[in-house]
Amino acid sequence: MSLFCFCAGILSLAYYVLIVVYAGITADFAWFWVLLTAVLEGGAVLIRYGRNHPGIFPGWLGTVIMVAVLIGIVCFGFICSCVISGMKSSGKKNLDYVVVLGAHVKGDVPSKALELRLKAALKYARENEDTTLILSGGQGFGEDITEAKCMENYLTAHGISRERLVLEEKSTSTKENLKFSDELTGCSKKNTGILSNNFHVYRAVKLAEKLGYKHPYGIAAASDPIMQVHYVVREVAALVKEKLRGNI
Repeated sequence: MSLFCFCAGILSLAYYVLIVVYAGITADFAWFWVLLTAVLEGGAVLIRYGRNHPGIFPGWLGTVIMVAVLIGIVCFGFICSCVISGMKSSGKKNLDYVVVLGAHVKGDVPSKALELRLKAALKYARENEDTTLILSGGQGFGEDITEAKCMENYLTAHGISRERLVLEEKSTSTKENLKFSDELTGCSKKNTGILSNNFHVYRAVKLAEKLGYKHPYGIAAASDPIMQVHYVVREVAALVKEKLRGNI
């Protein structure tokens, strides 16, 4: 067991280094992998120490820790399966609305995550010409324009008529994306798609249901394959947080 913890810790640290090199040291939630490394390596040391010093720890302690770990693994696996189920969502044809959730804009250029969402939105819009797209996202740090305006610029440059686009430019979170989009259009009462990167779709749909959306359909855009594991783990934490806050 100590060898397993040691090797798992090394893999966790290696993945953290990959994230930092690929996405930068400020990558959201990257600290988790450092924490996981510390826990795993600390566990390896304690297991080895207990093995070399019989009786140093109470006999029941190991059992309690193992049960807690198993419960944690089962819960994590269940939530992961929910996230993964959302990653396969393809929506439905001819929806009344599709809410395209915003993501970071670098100046006035879409980030990679947002560009992947826009590519999926463009594809859906071309295949379903009567659907109205709600572009949802305000302006945050480092953004010269709102995320909604950035999305409008991209889609109109690729041939989508402005008449098919509704801009929601106040929101700063997924919950606000959905709430403010509904206030603008009444989309919660219609057949509405919710488009985001695949790892984010399950949570977005659950938030929509809690907000009263009658017929929300997830539409999964691609996400960065190198960051995919990180995004799924981060999403598990986000789902737990939203549940504790009563948002889902």
